[in-house]
Amino acid sequence: MRPKTLAGVAELALQGESFDLCLREFLDEFYRQPAQAALNREPGLLRKALPAKGEVYDAYLAATAEALANHAGLDTPNWAYAAGRKLLHPWFALTLASLRAVLLLESPRRFPIPEPVRQ
Repeated sequence: MRPKTLAGVAELALQGESFDLCLREFLDEFYRQPAQAALNREPGLLRKALPAKGEVYDAYLAATAEALANHAGLDTPNWAYAAGRKLLHPWFALTLASLRAVLLLESPRRFPIPEPVRQ
């Protein structure tokens, strides 16, 4: 079953489905038929249920909502700007340190480098 909303992606991930696969399938659906309703409902937070990557997934869903809304001329849902959906430190899918500068440079602005935490 392909998720029709970003909230559906989170629900399936909480049920043990692959987050990456669910997100890709959602994107296929969204690009085929962009709709505000696909972005509006706030996905459940994954950080507690999936401690290894849940925090990254929460931020990724928010960045995806903003990027898709901009791409399709839709409104970015307010939940995408929530503080709990932002990372405090950059996260890299690749472990090669030599590629990090390139990844930071080429990442879409909706997947920003977090601002430094001031103490």
